Amino acid sequence: MTRDEVRALLLSFPGVEDGVSYGEPSFKVAGKFFTWLRPKLDDSIVVHLDNLDERELLIEMDPATFHFTDHYRDHPIVLARIAAVDPVWLKAALERRWRKVAPKRLVKVYDAA
Repeated sequence: MTRDEVRALLLSFPGVEDGVSYGEPSFKVAGKFFTWLRPKLDDSIVVHLDNLDERELLIEMDPATFHFTDHYRDHPIVLARIAAVDPVWLKAALERRWRKVAPKRLVKVYDAA
């Protein structure tokens, strides 16, 4: 994927807006933090997971795509290199995160579409 493709994917979810966090591209949904891009960390996107075990499995299965830094060690977050990440996996992972942070009314609209 390219950074533009990832941005388009993120903005395809209802209510998602561009922003900047700590000098890097970020995305919010209805004012709540959704995710951000980390160009300085191997041009990666931050992906929130359900648990740390999921992160360990992803890294074990595909270390060329998935990694993390000490900053994220205690959080269920993985960094996915944009150029290597599978678009289908990324969309599913982002949709799970979006559903957790989006207002219920937006989720209903999304599900109805």
